[in-house]
Amino acid sequence: MMDRRVFLITAGGVVFVSAVEGRGQQASKRYHIAFLGLEPPTPALIEAFRQGLRELNYIEGENTAIEWRFSRDPARYAEFAAEMIRMNVDVIVTGGPPTSAARDATKRIPIVFAGISDPVRLGYVTSLAHPGGNVTGVTYMGPELAPKRLQLLKETVPSLRHVAVLLQPGKAGSPYDVGLRADLENAARSMGLMITVIEVRDVGDMENGLARIHRDGAEGLLVINNAIFYSNRRRLAELAVARRLPALYDLREYVDAGGLMSYSPSLQEAFHRVATYVDKILKGAKPADLPVEQPTKFELVINLKTAKALGLAIPPSLLLRADQVIE
Repeated sequence: MMDRRVFLITAGGVVFVSAVEGRGQQASKRYHIAFLGLEPPTPALIEAFRQGLRELNYIEGENTAIEWRFSRDPARYAEFAAEMIRMNVDVIVTGGPPTSAARDATKRIPIVFAGISDPVRLGYVTSLAHPGGNVTGVTYMGPELAPKRLQLLKETVPSLRHVAVLLQPGKAGSPYDVGLRADLENAARSMGLMITVIEVRDVGDMENGLARIHRDGAEGLLVINNAIFYSNRRRLAELAVARRLPALYDLREYVDAGGLMSYSPSLQEAFHRVATYVDKILKGAKPADLPVEQPTKFELVINLKTAKALGLAIPPSLLLRADQVIE
């Protein structure tokens, strides 16, 4: 006897997958996991999470059912989170920005995030060592890397004096927004750089912002990851090249999509590690007692094809330090 529900794709760009199979002998326990992420989903990240689960003996379709929800529309995240609560899943896994909707929707169901830049400033956890609620996971330390990213951009373009920063503004006065801008300003000041922050709230703002950056004479671009940029990363990379802007991104997925450079922890490794949190929670651990994991390895990825399109010669010293060069 078999009961299986498969892909349902709607015009709104939502992907739904659930799989529950009955094999000859029923497992003593079936686990119900929900995953809420950005669309389009990156296959490598999804597979990293699945692989992490398989290594811990959580087999999708056998002893584990996973409900997948993806959208590029932030307005859908609250709807999905409410649906997960109605299904009474054992744990909710979030990829990046949808974490807010899950956290706002439930204080009961454990939430494990991957790819959050600063969970303390964002208010998801009380501290990295003692999360204190129903949320924990793996951070990629976005804001803390601002000085290093600016340094790499300046090394790539030695004459660099003016850097534009593309970001999605948070709530006015929020610790995350205030802290991020302070990190950027302090790093730029220490390097003798001028920065111009361009706020982006939708795709139209993104295109207009790049045009403004070009007009203002910025010589380099730093992109702070968010749902808008990530879902439109290929278009963003194309616009940066069209405006002749050397750009450095938070995540290597932007470079895979045609961006020039990234310096970051491996998001793929973060998604793989999230499975260990799911395992601990399913075995009885509380998120409040599971410290947020910080990355220990960082990777520099350079796209030489994009550099050529920009007419930019990457310094040999930088190429030697790169973890991967895309040709």
